[in-house]
Amino acid sequence: MTPTPAVPVHMRRNLFDPVEELMKLQDDAPVSLVELPFNAWSVPAWLVTGYHDIREVLGNAARFSSSSERMRDFLVANVGEAMEPQRPSATAGSFIEADPPEHTRLRRLLIPEFTVRRMRRLRPRIEAIVSEHLDAMQSHGGPVDLVQALALPVPSLVICELLGVPYADRLDFQRHTSVMLDAESSPDEQEAANDSARAYMTELVRSQRADPGEDLLGMLIREHGSDLSEEELVGIGVLLLIAGHETTANMLGLGTLALLSHPDQWALLRSDTERVDRAVEELMRYLTVVHTPVLRIVTEDTTIGGQPVRAGEAVVCSLSSANRDKALMDGAHVLDITREPSRHVAFGHGVHHCLGAPLARMEMQIAFPALVQRFPALRLAVPLEDVPLRATSFIYGVKALPVTW
Repeated sequence: MTPTPAVPVHMRRNLFDPVEELMKLQDDAPVSLVELPFNAWSVPAWLVTGYHDIREVLGNAARFSSSSERMRDFLVANVGEAMEPQRPSATAGSFIEADPPEHTRLRRLLIPEFTVRRMRRLRPRIEAIVSEHLDAMQSHGGPVDLVQALALPVPSLVICELLGVPYADRLDFQRHTSVMLDAESSPDEQEAANDSARAYMTELVRSQRADPGEDLLGMLIREHGSDLSEEELVGIGVLLLIAGHETTANMLGLGTLALLSHPDQWALLRSDTERVDRAVEELMRYLTVVHTPVLRIVTEDTTIGGQPVRAGEAVVCSLSSANRDKALMDGAHVLDITREPSRHVAFGHGVHHCLGAPLARMEMQIAFPALVQRFPALRLAVPLEDVPLRATSFIYGVKALPVTW
């Protein structure tokens, strides 16, 4: 074990692009052994950077496990006495850290609530939320921070209403989330933030058990309350609350910055908002705000891209490099919202493909056209190099986006 930098190569960006070092690995050593930060130490992992290799890993849950139990075993094997036992309750209900059949049991309870058809019922409400926030921006006048004015509140309000979380509590859970997702947070800080988030959700679940509402948590309790423990309900709630606002908020903020930094693309979307479906897919691919899915642990000796890997070793998949791989498309380094939608991996792949993808897509498909139509002359209020980036977060984005018009 040796000290290692807090931000590994697959999390480093040159504004919108994966750093050159990462893309060079894709060309020269697409499956390479790296050191990942863990607490004050580092652990070895195979970094996979190629599109096809990553789809292979993410598509085979039997050989490449997401199980929190296997993850604990891996950490104990590599960190030894420095590894404090993790409480099983800390991951209960977090189906992204589970393999089938446990993953299947939990996820199938939620699938009916996240179908494209069900999401369409939310469209009028999301349109109203977006319109209300754009009205507020217009009344305030520029400059404004687009993150606080639009990108963060819209998905936060949507997921709060969907889950049954009081929107007035959003600042607390956003603060906890920020700490949990920051690679520079200490282990004690991350554990405290996780404990606080779970304590908050525990109280909410208990309140819903006493009087289930019409929201998602209420539905789970009414229809599956006898099949789910309190800890599982809490874990599901925390996971959906974090994933439901963080990813979309950062896509709205960083996506707007990307469009403003590519005036031709902003003009294309402004001139024809019907192309928004393609624009959203291309922005998802081009930006890939989630650097990597959950670490996978190899369950049996196998190979990835010709590289032997052994049972018990860890694999980390770089989604950003995969989505810039020439094996996915020609000109992958270029943002082109007229491009045919690709089979990108920004939402992951396989059994862990993002459950909330239909909701995230719809929020972006509503927000981006509304923004360009309401503020066609939108522009940065500060130099591009002064826009603060989330350089150490596990979900990439901007901390603030000062704009005017």
